[in-house]
Amino acid sequence: MNRKQFLAAASAAAVASVLHGADAVPAGKKKPGIALQLYTLREPAKKDLAGTQKQAADMGWRYVQWSGMPNLPADKIRAALDEAGLTCIAAHVSIEAFEKDFNRETAFWKTVGAIDVAPGSMPKAFSKDLAAWQEGARHLDALGAKLRSAGMRLSFHNHTSEFEQFADDPRTKIDILMEMTKPENLCAELDIAWALAAGADPAALIRKYAGRVPVVHAKDVLIDGKKKTLTALGKGSVQWQEVFAAGKEAGIEWYIYEQDSGQGTPFDFARESFTFLSKLLQ
Repeated sequence: MNRKQFLAAASAAAVASVLHGADAVPAGKKKPGIALQLYTLREPAKKDLAGTQKQAADMGWRYVQWSGMPNLPADKIRAALDEAGLTCIAAHVSIEAFEKDFNRETAFWKTVGAIDVAPGSMPKAFSKDLAAWQEGARHLDALGAKLRSAGMRLSFHNHTSEFEQFADDPRTKIDILMEMTKPENLCAELDIAWALAAGADPAALIRKYAGRVPVVHAKDVLIDGKKKTLTALGKGSVQWQEVFAAGKEAGIEWYIYEQDSGQGTPFDFARESFTFLSKLLQ
């Protein structure tokens, strides 16, 4: 571990101690936790949120990330989760909403239970060119500092485009973002499947961002030439043993399973993926 990685790990540990005090991680948990990204079940949830969450709990899921669900007041979301026996540990959020009314947004997500928050991608206003991207990085760094002071942690979720480059900079977009922000202000919510689909090595990335990847999206993708198909965990091209080994070194706290689409129903591949993660990690 070099000096930069050491400082990143130390900063993340300081944030983690704050979050542990806020019950973001179950007391005494030594192994990484596993959670379900509710976006996976977004279609059935549109018709029956309570029934969908109950089925998730019946599979064995106990922790979730809130995303893609019906818009509800925070207390209603919390009540629905409590009724299903689920605990929200993370959420995808809007940067703009926090910048518009920081106190309201922090109160909302703390009520829900989500201490780890991340935008699903960079807002369009910050994506058009290098200068805009750098401005977006400054916004994220400032927001992350405010959230840290409020006992929350900000991360950035990637798709494939973040591994592309701007014409006037040799670095990838994700590297620019990580280099321009302080480790204690912004982490990487690494989406493993999208990283692999972009031609990156997920395990190498986890080690590269050691101390800044407390939460990752455990997603699998089968790559066959140019064809890329999302699959249940363990059925794609991700080398999971390498990912888990890297995650142990880098301090991953949560593996959040997500699958945008797949063969069968969302319940089928969510059940299969729970079995995969629980056997290998718990």
